[in-house]
Amino acid sequence: MYIIGGSASTALAERVSRELDSCPFSIPYSKRFPDGEMYLRVGGKLDGEEVVIVQSTRNDAEIVELLLLVDAARESNARRVIVVVPYFGYARQDRRFYPGEAVSARALARHIGLDADGVITVDLHSARTLESFQPPVFEASGIPAIARLLAHRPVDLLVSPDKGGVDRVRRMAELLGKPWIALEKRRIDSEHVELQIPEGAPQPIPGTHLVIVDDVISTGGTIVAAAQLLARAGAGSVAAACTHGLFLKDAFERIKAVTDGIYSTDTLVNPAEKASVAPDIAKILRERFGSG
Repeated sequence: MYIIGGSASTALAERVSRELDSCPFSIPYSKRFPDGEMYLRVGGKLDGEEVVIVQSTRNDAEIVELLLLVDAARESNARRVIVVVPYFGYARQDRRFYPGEAVSARALARHIGLDADGVITVDLHSARTLESFQPPVFEASGIPAIARLLAHRPVDLLVSPDKGGVDRVRRMAELLGKPWIALEKRRIDSEHVELQIPEGAPQPIPGTHLVIVDDVISTGGTIVAAAQLLARAGAGSVAAACTHGLFLKDAFERIKAVTDGIYSTDTLVNPAEKASVAPDIAKILRERFGSG
């Protein structure tokens, strides 16, 4: 079996390779033509082999690269091609709200699955997207990776920034054996929210260590508001943890200014990348695809 790491996920792909007993790992050769188009070539003898391609799809260029990687593996007569998309971009639009809209999550899922024998994702924006894939698709979770990290750090209370993340924070709480709460959120605009601790919920005890748990951190508005609220409530320290760290614009610096730590998995390269989902992806490859 061969692991091929796309440019968006090279380090993670190598970690997956190590988790699978150091199976062959390669990085494709690529360049840009004068008009900006990508040229791509995969190395190694892939004839009759099982090939695992690891590539996040945060933007258009990474999507095109992934499609070319799959095609190159097929052209090399790979026996089976499994696509791992750690961060699945274009997932926010998973339904049509107005006539004429493209449902981007469905469109991308369909195209990625055209030449794939299986797909693995990590913490999709919506479970609805799983229904759009044609080949077998499996979703890994970033929660165990963050839990493995937090197990070695002080944690007294886990916090979801909204009720939509209850399942996520509850699972984290079960893994760590810690209590949890979910804040009540009212969105003002794309970057600003109002939060409050629900009546009857456990109140942060002064001096305790709190961790805000989310799936994606993009603009950071919700995390900043949550950290400020918890600090006013008397928390001794507040950290933020997520699966996908986008950290758009100055989000990382804004969060850093109001927290005592920022933790993210390696689905995307970012300055908070401290936990790896490689063991969780490798586990699915072994159990579902018989790899490694």
